Amino acid sequence: MPDALQILLNFASALAAGLLIGAERGWQERNENDNHLAAGIRTFGLTGILGGFAMLLAEQFGVIAWAVIFIGFAALVLTSYVGDLLQRHSLGMTSEVALLITFLLGSLALADQAALAAAGAVAVALLLSLKRAMHSALLRLNEDELIGALKLLFISLVLLPALPNQGYGPWGVFNPYVIWWLVVLIAGIGFAAYVAIRLLGTRHGLLFTAVIGSIVSSTAMTVTLSRLRGNRSLHAMLACGLLATSAVMFPRVLLEVGLVNPTLLAPLVTPLLVTTLVYSLGALIFYRLAGKEPEDGGEPPLKNPFELAPALRFAALLVFILFLVEAGRHWMGDSGVYLVSLLSGLADVDAITLSLARSAQSGLDHQVAVQAIFLAALSNSLVKAGLIALIGGRDLAVRTLPVIVGGLAAGAVTLLML
Repeated sequence: MPDALQILLNFASALAAGLLIGAERGWQERNENDNHLAAGIRTFGLTGILGGFAMLLAEQFGVIAWAVIFIGFAALVLTSYVGDLLQRHSLGMTSEVALLITFLLGSLALADQAALAAAGAVAVALLLSLKRAMHSALLRLNEDELIGALKLLFISLVLLPALPNQGYGPWGVFNPYVIWWLVVLIAGIGFAAYVAIRLLGTRHGLLFTAVIGSIVSSTAMTVTLSRLRGNRSLHAMLACGLLATSAVMFPRVLLEVGLVNPTLLAPLVTPLLVTTLVYSLGALIFYRLAGKEPEDGGEPPLKNPFELAPALRFAALLVFILFLVEAGRHWMGDSGVYLVSLLSGLADVDAITLSLARSAQSGLDHQVAVQAIFLAALSNSLVKAGLIALIGGRDLAVRTLPVIVGGLAAGAVTLLML
């Protein structure tokens, strides 16, 4: 009796999978004449049950029975497609492929994989429902973005698995797999930010561009916003954007540390979030002072963030910093790590953050790594403050520098108190 009950439950799962996919297909084609529908919700439900019966017969008569039923059903679907093609000249075969998948999901349910069949049905229905959104995204995709996405897939799915996962050179710091994985991480975060901007557009204004653009490069966004100082009516909004840009860097550091070495998160979260809070409060004050956010009808001041050459340059910088961190630790002790962090943060906070998080997994004291990461963020923030003063002029500097100094001081005090 328990076996019979389990079979009935599996058939119910097969039927549910078919009905779910059929409901989505029926809703998409709800305006079509019933006589023109190749398959509706009932057909999909029956297809799921048919797949289940085929698997049940395979258990009794072997896999040949299942193969014969599937081939016969596939031939029926193909015949229906050809007839629809001749009558309506419709080249689309999404519903036909969905029918075949429904048959397979029904078979999967009767193979004691009901949960997997249910998950597959949900995934298929979701994919089918995203037709308009996916087509719209493709229409907005340009050649550079497509090539950039393919490059990102190439370095992550083709190159990365082929690299050896072992240390080479002095102190074993040159691990090709780990170094390239960090490159993929940075490239992926940057590309995701670019895609977000392209999909959402610039209607959210200067603040949105500043926050999202800072995920790609907060230093680059600082320079970009500072150059807009010519319009004094935008200075309050520019100050808001500059502070928001700098504020995003600290959660980004936490994200990178969490992905590479989560054990360092606990002592870093509080001081970095305190600094972020001070920056964010300053940005909010200037946002309120700016009144209505000015609309910018042009394209965001960002280009495709993924290019192979910059990724390779980042890899070279990462290798060099990894070597400096280990050399400083072996030759100068903790003070060497601090010095490297200060110098590296002047140019790039991501590379030193990832390097220190990685080094903390192989011998570097966790407290030293935490303090060095904060020093790198500190030096990088001071560099951006200098850029605001040099490029943005006195007015932007007067508005933003007190908030920057106050945020860094609050974070440093919090770090020392922990």
